[in-house]
Amino acid sequence: MNLGIDEYTDLDSPFHRWDPRYKIVGLITLVFAFSFIRDLRMLLAVAVATITIYGISRLPAGYIAKRFRYPSFFLLAIVLSLPFLSGEHVLMSLGPIALRQEGLLATILIATRFSCILIVGMILLGTTPLLTNIKAVRTIGLPDIMADMALLAFRYLQEIGRDLRNMQTSMRLRGFRDRRFSPRGLKTLAWLSGSLLIYSYERSESIYKAMVLRGYGQAPPRQSEFQANKKDALILVAIILAAAGFIIGDLMLGHSTSTLLQ
Repeated sequence: MNLGIDEYTDLDSPFHRWDPRYKIVGLITLVFAFSFIRDLRMLLAVAVATITIYGISRLPAGYIAKRFRYPSFFLLAIVLSLPFLSGEHVLMSLGPIALRQEGLLATILIATRFSCILIVGMILLGTTPLLTNIKAVRTIGLPDIMADMALLAFRYLQEIGRDLRNMQTSMRLRGFRDRRFSPRGLKTLAWLSGSLLIYSYERSESIYKAMVLRGYGQAPPRQSEFQANKKDALILVAIILAAAGFIIGDLMLGHSTSTLLQ
């Protein structure tokens, strides 16, 4: 299973060179600030900031387009339902279908904010290898057991994907075709899922025993491999100030979509 998470982490940009610990703190702070926005007039500033930092990260447009494929279903469901179901002020109607002002504004707010938060998260994951991110969050306080679980999950997702492909190949060689929907096909897929789950569980037990035999949990604390400089700290301060500016601006504008309706 090729997750493609680290596909563009070898590019050269300020975000790629930024210390991972500072980057995690800074971008997560920015995400929380985006989630705080309630006033639609602040959305333009949020969108401009998101596009700007995405451009600075030098990640290709195809990177975000590929990862927006599944979240777009969520956005599509909101766009197709909320403007017609929420609110009292009808902007226009066609038979029983009415476009409502409150629902339309709420849709713009949710879709813009969700997209910006998702893009910032993609910048965080796309500019630093996942293993480096896990090591960084360990140095800023993530419990060792959780960091180890994340490392193992990332490592063995690819192994599970390879086992799945081998099982699917074996099933096709025996005449199974999964394109046709049928009760027999569902039963076969359930057997496949169960076999994969049991095989993965047995493998995890073997890995844990091997780790214990090699002294897992007994090693002395390791020194941090990250070295931050003044530039890293200045970027973090700039990001936090920008996040604070978004929140203050939203509060000054009323922190409400109702201001636009007046």
